Amino acid sequence: MSTLDRTLSLASSGMQAQAARLRHVSENIANADTPGYRRKTVAFEPQILPGDGFGEASGIRASDVMLDRSALPQIYDPGHILADETGHYEGSNVDLMVEIADAREAQRSYEANLKMFDQARQMSQSLIGLLRR
Repeated sequence: MSTLDRTLSLASSGMQAQAARLRHVSENIANADTPGYRRKTVAFEPQILPGDGFGEASGIRASDVMLDRSALPQIYDPGHILADETGHYEGSNVDLMVEIADAREAQRSYEANLKMFDQARQMSQSLIGLLRR
C-alpha cells in the first residue's frame, strides 16, 4: 500500500468512526427524556488490514456499542404511567451537556480527518500535474 493510499485510508476510517460516534450521540440526545434509557457509548480501536506490511494500525474503527451502566435517576411523579407504588420511576442517564460536548468533539475530529483527506488528494493532483509537464 502506498503512502498516499495509506493516508487516504487513515482519514476515511477516522471519518467513518466519528460518524458512528455522532450517530450514537444523536440517539442519546433524542432519547434523553425516555424513561429507562441508558446512554450509548462507543470506543475506538485500531484497525489492521490484512496484508499490510507496515505492522501498524491501518486505521481506526468504532467498537461495538456499550451501554452506560451508571445508576438511572429515580424520578418522583405519582401520576406517571410507569410509576411504582412509591410514585417513582427510572429516568434516563443521559446528560445533555456531555452529549453536546461529545457531538462537538466528534464534529471537529471529522473535520480534521476530512482536511487530511483533502490535503492528500490535492498533493496527488499536484504530483500528477508535475508529471504531465
